[in-house]
Amino acid sequence: MNQAEIKSKDYYTTSDLALATAVALFYSLDSLDFQNPRKANFIFKKESGLDILIETYWKGELTVEPQAYFNQLKSLKTRLYSGGNNVN
Repeated sequence: MNQAEIKSKDYYTTSDLALATAVALFYSLDSLDFQNPRKANFIFKKESGLDILIETYWKGELTVEPQAYFNQLKSLKTRLYSGGNNVN
């Protein structure tokens, strides 16, 4: 995925691992961007309800099942540290 596609309004990008983990519980991770060697960006295709989920997260009102969150966090960390850009 090139930079123009990533910056498109059709995608949501974040480098926040905790937020990406919460989002990935409900929406598929499209890809990872490793262009910046100091931090990766998680890229999600914008879908209905994504903005509301993110707003709920930042308000501290999002509730998730703890074990599901932890398992998703482990999965994202594995992808990060392996440098994997392929989506499962």
